[in-house]
Amino acid sequence: MDAKKRIALTLGLVAAGCLVMAWVEGALRPIYPVKSALKAAVFLGCAGLYTLLSRDRGAFRAFQRPSRIKPALLLAAGVFAFLLGGYLVLSPWLDLSAIPENLAGKEGITRETFPLAAAYITLCNSLLEEFFFRGFAFLTLYREGNKGLAYGFSALAFALYHVSITSSWGAPVLIVLMVAGLTAAGLLFNWLDREGSLLPSWLVHMGANLGTNTVGFILFGIL
Repeated sequence: MDAKKRIALTLGLVAAGCLVMAWVEGALRPIYPVKSALKAAVFLGCAGLYTLLSRDRGAFRAFQRPSRIKPALLLAAGVFAFLLGGYLVLSPWLDLSAIPENLAGKEGITRETFPLAAAYITLCNSLLEEFFFRGFAFLTLYREGNKGLAYGFSALAFALYHVSITSSWGAPVLIVLMVAGLTAAGLLFNWLDREGSLLPSWLVHMGANLGTNTVGFILFGIL
């Protein structure tokens, strides 16, 4: 398979994976454990199908240890502090009270089950997303030499994928800001992984998830 076909296959499978998960979020609406299993099957299946058709196993080699890990650890700590600190500073002007009710109704996540869900989101869900959007989408396109497409497509796909998750959380302006922020985060994650390992972006992603989940603990009245 030549480079153009590999690029087209990558774009198509990433788009298909996002669309399937949008359907799962918007139409099927399963409880969180079922959705997580479907997400793993879809994301790993898309990358696996690409590997089978192209015979390029690069996506599954993205778990290699990077040459530098300390900058990612420091950035992860900084992102955690920024998100939690930002919430604490802006909380008097933010109305996020609907989020726990939304999670209970849409995901089946309650005050009792939130700690387990938060642990899964921080550790496992972040790794699954980094594998799909960085290890597969970004690094596959990046290795083909189309760096602009690799950065832009992966970051935008990462952001738009989250629209189906966050679309019922608040006003449209808030959703637009979240998509813009996620696109910027996707570009940063891509840059961190440019040497071929997804571990730097995973560490920062975990820091971000830990920050937002700590806010969740506050909203659920656990902290």
